[in-house]
Order: sequence, then C-alpha cells, then structure tokens
Amino acid sequence: MKFLLCLSGLLIFFIMFPSRIYAAGKSPYKVFIVHSYSLENICGLPQQLGVLESLKKNNFIPGKNINLSILAMDTKLKNNTPELIEEQARLAISKIDKFSPDILIVLDDNAFRTVALHYLDSDMPVVFSGMNVQPENYNKIKPWMDSRIRPGHNITGVYEKLHIVDALVVEKRLIPGLQKVVMVYETSPTGLAVFEQVKAELAEGDPGVELELKVAGSWEQYKEIIKSICNDPAVGGIYPVAALLKDSKGNSYGSEKIIHWTVKNCMKPGIPLNYSWARLGLMGGCGVDFISMGRQAGDIAARILKGASPKDIPIEDARRYALVINLKRARELGIVIPDDILMAADEVYE
Repeated sequence: MKFLLCLSGLLIFFIMFPSRIYAAGKSPYKVFIVHSYSLENICGLPQQLGVLESLKKNNFIPGKNINLSILAMDTKLKNNTPELIEEQARLAISKIDKFSPDILIVLDDNAFRTVALHYLDSDMPVVFSGMNVQPENYNKIKPWMDSRIRPGHNITGVYEKLHIVDALVVEKRLIPGLQKVVMVYETSPTGLAVFEQVKAELAEGDPGVELELKVAGSWEQYKEIIKSICNDPAVGGIYPVAALLKDSKGNSYGSEKIIHWTVKNCMKPGIPLNYSWARLGLMGGCGVDFISMGRQAGDIAARILKGASPKDIPIEDARRYALVINLKRARELGIVIPDDILMAADEVYE
C-alpha cells in the first residue's frame, strides 16, 4: 500500500504541476496518455511512471516543455462490459481530438484495441505499452503492422513479454525438488491473451518444470480450483494470473482481492506475474517489471518527439523482469531462500 500511495503521489504531482511554465516563444509538446484501467492500477501506474521517467531523461518535462493530459478508462473493475468499454473509448477519443496531441501513449490492451487502432494511419503517432494480445492477432482486426521489425504505419510500442520460462527456472531454484506448477487464468480478453502468451513462451525453451494451465470462468470457480490445487501434494507451486473475475451476483474482483484471498487460503508458494504482486503476499520469483516496460515505451515516445517515424521503430518485447522475494511469506511456508537469490533480488519484502 505504501508503494502505491507513493506512486499515486508522484502521479498527482505530474498531473497538477503547472503546465504553462515554458521558455518564451516556445510552444510545448502535447502528450496524451490513456490508461485501460484506473490511475492507481497496479499494472498501469508503474507503466506511466516509467514513461514519464524516460521522457524526463530525454528532456521532455511536464511543466517545462510538455503539456500533459491523462485519462483513465477504468475498464478493470468499473467499466468492464463491452458496451461500457466502448463508451469509455468514445469519451477518450473525444478528449484526444479536442487536445490534439503530438503523440498518444496507450497503456494495456483495452486502450490499444478501442482507442489506438481508431487513429491508425492518422497524422498522430501512437505508442503502446503492456500489450498482451499477440500483435499479429490485432493485425487481423485492423492491418496496423507490416511486421514487428518495421511496423510501417503510425503505431509502435512494447509487447508485454511475460518471461514464463525464466520465472519457472527461478522457482525451481527457490524450491528444490519442484516438479509441477499450476497456473490459473480467467476468460477475459486479457486472460485469454495471457494463455496464448504462455503457450508461445513455453515453445521457446524447457524450464524443467511441468506447467499445468487451468481456467476459471467465475470467482466461485476460481476458489474451487485454488482449493483443489492446494490440496494436491503433487503440485509444488501456484501461478495465479487471473486479474478480473465476477461472482454469480455480478460483483467484480481485481488483482488485489484475488491475490489476498489466494494467499490466505492456499499454503503453497506463488509466482507473481506482476512483480508488485509479491507485495500482496505471493512468495515471489520473476515477474514482469512494469516500470521498466513503461521506460521502454517512454524512450520510443522520446525518439518520435525528436523526429523519428513510428513506422521505422521496431515493436519491442518487454526486456526486463524483476526478481522479487517476500520473505515473510517464505517463512510462513517454511521455505529458506538461498543467499545468492536474496543478493540478486531487485526487491526483498520482509
């Protein structure tokens, strides 16, 4: 929570800092950022901070030479039906058109699919971050990409590589004798995209651990699956990647509630898909570094603001994963983390 409050404070600073302190006679660059989820979302907020960090590193600074506008579609827990998502997209497009940015940056899939693709082949460059769906699958909806190496249009960005093989290799190092891990995903578009990502990444190499995939269509089904997994002595670890579930009454459950319940009700070590999920109680391992992914997108945006064409900038995989350990959870599970892992970790939570 302290981490999220700190990030939220930084975000408010970037939004509220006076946006008209410019050198005399110099017009500001206009940058518009669209979140798929809320401003405080545990995936979107770190990406935005990474974007802004890279822009600042490249001398594009809110309050100095950037006029920054930020909009959150809030399509995780609130506006999460197809109709509400489309309504949020229309509102976003209306505000973007009015703002007329020099560059549009979209975070995560809903904003890409409903907003970024709307501006295909327009005069406005678009940079994405946190894409889970295979770029080629979006290309079937609208031909926005000639290839990942050379997109050929006005859209480029960073694909969210999950580093599944690395995560399983590290988990086997943490848990001697680990033979089987079960991943639980959900049936939202993002959940199904994660399933495709996992299959694609497992084809790249053998982690030496069996990974079984189970899908939960509801909150009730998720709880049943987790309880079953955690009573199975053949399963050595869990990999919960469900980020949005609904119960029989239509109530929505996001990442925080899902992870908190899972940790409370399952005494097996958990791998965090997002490294921040270790803060929520999963034991740890390798997770996607969302701040680093945002930095990559910010570097691409800076190149475009300096004159590069998005059509010539290759689509990048998220390059970095973070090694995180929740020592409190490890002690609860009776697992001793090797000293070399602790020393190599990006974050260790007591």
